[in-house]
Amino acid sequence: MNARSIFWAAALIMIGCVLTAPVFAQSTPPCGGRTGTVFVNWPQFHSDPCHTGYNPNEFLLSSSTVGSLVLNWKHSFNSGDIAVANGAVYAFELVGSADNIYALNATTGTLLWKYTTSGNIHGSSPAVANGIVYAGSGDSNVYALNAGTGTLIWKYTTGSSIDSAPAIANGVVYIASDDGYLYALNAGSGSLIWKSNIGTYTGYPPAVANGMIYIGADDDTVHALDAATGTPRWSYSTHGSFDGSPVVVNGVVYAGCDDHNVYALDATTGALRWSYLTGGLVSRSPAVANGVVYAGSTDNNVYALNAITGALLWKFTAASFVIESPSVANGVVYAGSGDNNLYALDATTGTYLSKYTAPGQIASSPVIVNGAVYFGAGDGYLYALHLPSK
Repeated sequence: MNARSIFWAAALIMIGCVLTAPVFAQSTPPCGGRTGTVFVNWPQFHSDPCHTGYNPNEFLLSSSTVGSLVLNWKHSFNSGDIAVANGAVYAFELVGSADNIYALNATTGTLLWKYTTSGNIHGSSPAVANGIVYAGSGDSNVYALNAGTGTLIWKYTTGSSIDSAPAIANGVVYIASDDGYLYALNAGSGSLIWKSNIGTYTGYPPAVANGMIYIGADDDTVHALDAATGTPRWSYSTHGSFDGSPVVVNGVVYAGCDDHNVYALDATTGALRWSYLTGGLVSRSPAVANGVVYAGSTDNNVYALNAITGALLWKFTAASFVIESPSVANGVVYAGSGDNNLYALDATTGTYLSKYTAPGQIASSPVIVNGAVYFGAGDGYLYALHLPSK
């Protein structure tokens, strides 16, 4: 091995990132302000355990190419948020009392496998790590399935229905149940590590960063817990429910609230850094990228706020509410609206770039990965857009 090879091998070890494939490599997500990692999967809700909604390594789609997106394929089922990992799309089919977890080929939309649960899945997304798909169900179970075959590896039964998407970090599955508890499960075996009583409905995905867990709840509070033990560390209460997952970047927790505000809280203490009042509910997660917080509101606007000060940088007005979580990649913000449009906006200026119109309301946060955009719509289809082949 020559000197240059030794240098790059050591650098990869130092940042904890092992590249196993040139295109669909699983790697450490861009949490806590780290840069330089390769992240070409979108393996859980809003891309990573910190739920940033940001893919820093998308290079095919940009402000100059996004207007050329066309439909690649669509699959007929009513899906919530999705995950994309290792060339497959993982999503739920919401059909009633017994719902399906699907795996589709990300390029063609071809069905790879499906697994049927015994309970209704309420639209949360699966999560994928180390060849395993994790999902919660209305039958009170957390399922772990082989990502390649859909075969059951283990399941863990909680005390009630599960509406929350799981968050996966450091070999642990963190997921909330309607019984008011947040659970930490061993990702390999499904054994209980701890459970902590939040004391209220916690149907929203927890975020994981720097040894802490952050979750919003219907008691109008953001809760912070120790990731290793489940011990409560702090809580911050407002006058509205937190209906989306918090986002954690550079020691700050960002959360949208039904009291019309976007909040920025100190991740260690819970102290308020700033809040910004919009004209409507901020009922899902913001996205955070490059020092900017992007949030949608039921007042029909997408807001871009300075992540440090909360100052308004720009806002874009759609024809209807913007309730699903926006996503960001390579200088473009993607935001779905109740007017059936998925908008692409310049991340710096808010300038309108393009839109894709579906037959139904955009019903999930868009996933941007490997030159493609995936989202669910209210017409009962999951859509995959890509750039035309040359």
